Amino acid sequence: MSALKKFTYRVIAGANGATALLMFLVGYSDLISPASHPLVANLGLAFPLFLFINLLFLVFWLWVYKPYAWIPVAGYVLCFFPLRTYMPINWPQRIPEGAIKVMSYNVYSFPDLRTTPIKDYPIIQYILKEDPDILCMQESQAQGVVHAKLDSAFSKVYPYRYDLNAHEGRDVISIFSKFNIMRSQIIKYESKGNISAAYWVNIHGNPVIVINNHFETTGLSLADRLRFKRMVKGELSGDSIRPESQRILSRLNLSSSIRAPQAEAVARFISSHSDESIICVGDFNDSPISYTHHTISKNLTDCYTAAGNGPGISYHKGGFYVRIDNIMCSSDWKPYRCKVDNEVALSDHYPIYCWLKKQPKSKKMPIKVP
Repeated sequence: MSALKKFTYRVIAGANGATALLMFLVGYSDLISPASHPLVANLGLAFPLFLFINLLFLVFWLWVYKPYAWIPVAGYVLCFFPLRTYMPINWPQRIPEGAIKVMSYNVYSFPDLRTTPIKDYPIIQYILKEDPDILCMQESQAQGVVHAKLDSAFSKVYPYRYDLNAHEGRDVISIFSKFNIMRSQIIKYESKGNISAAYWVNIHGNPVIVINNHFETTGLSLADRLRFKRMVKGELSGDSIRPESQRILSRLNLSSSIRAPQAEAVARFISSHSDESIICVGDFNDSPISYTHHTISKNLTDCYTAAGNGPGISYHKGGFYVRIDNIMCSSDWKPYRCKVDNEVALSDHYPIYCWLKKQPKSKKMPIKVP
């Protein structure tokens, strides 16, 4: 019996080691471009599953045979950086005087705003209550009646705004600012309807480039997402699960391969302005463990990783629960209390906001608009 027990422990330890290795490979899969390797494009979506399975192994070893507990612990140590990116833990800090509040919010095209009075429209009232200094929105569709209502609601608070259309008018992104927006520029990349744009903003006498992004969507309809949710729960029959999973994975891989060059274009823009102050926000439509996130954040600070807590799920519709909305900044800013406000289910996204404080060592730069 003793020999059988030892053999069983070794088999389980081997399974735990394999899980830890897979967790490591998935955790660092964001280094590989889905444009050249589409099969690894969405491995990051499985990262929380491996975290959970590894946790079960840890509980098992601590309960049954403590000497093998080092295996899941080693797995977490090897995955420290992707783990911190996916689910950071930070000590809350006092918001310093002079910090500015930045919010990014995919507003789902402001459903029913055309027929709803401003005073009764919850998204607008929420934004006015939170009072960010810079508000970047995706899917704002700020045209016609919506444009007029947003102007009426926000003009007294935000004297500066820009609305920009995607190439074929399928998407509109907007920025509202308490600070002077001196210039805007669309960051060019291949897309049928998505868009990224840079704005030169005068913040307390310093020129800051604010980048608002809405990258390629997942390509899944609401029905696809609901089928994916049923598939994860095991509610689909064995005969249907394989073709369904292949079809959904194929669509996810295709959208990831489109997003990759979009993220690279924005990263090149950031790199070419590396000597300038930058705030980069938006709906990345990709998880924290993804090539898109990794590519954009290489030269920036991910504010949620630096000043947020927990997984920070920002998309919550149709069985997909993941943080795809982001705020990032250059090193001359320090983020405080970054939060995904999951108590505000007014869109298919939750808003994300953060306070940013200019670092004392940074010098005041003359305002030059290219």
